[in-house]
Amino acid sequence: MRAEPLNRISEKGLKVWRLYGSIQTAVILLLAIGAGVLTYIFDWPWWIYAIASAVVILFAYFFIYLFPKVRWMRWRYEVRESEIELQHGLFIVTRTLIPMVRVQHVDTAQGPILRKYDLSEITISTAATTHTIPALVSEEADNMRSRISVLARVAEDDV
Repeated sequence: MRAEPLNRISEKGLKVWRLYGSIQTAVILLLAIGAGVLTYIFDWPWWIYAIASAVVILFAYFFIYLFPKVRWMRWRYEVRESEIELQHGLFIVTRTLIPMVRVQHVDTAQGPILRKYDLSEITISTAATTHTIPALVSEEADNMRSRISVLARVAEDDV
């Protein structure tokens, strides 16, 4: 079996995923507050407060700390002459090989949060599906997009 791909995504990606987790946790907190208010208004059992609090605390731990860290540690990629290898996953680690001859086009995207951290994501499209490499430094993402585009053209010419 091959060694895992060499390149990691930017460490700033960890901060971005934690920010996404914080936003999601804020939504869960609002729902828990709503449940608390309804519990107070309708005089429901006290344990609903405890459950709502526990859900918020566990959600925050998993989605702000644990999942982003594991996701960042597992995400790896490597662009070779004839293929692109991706490795990612939280509980199940998936390794994907994308032959250059199958690459149809390559895009970079950058939302407002990624832009704040100077990050981009690359989307590699084949006839069957699309693959995304998240949280790359924008300059590195642009260079990789150009390199994959050139390698895919060369691979097509060889066929």
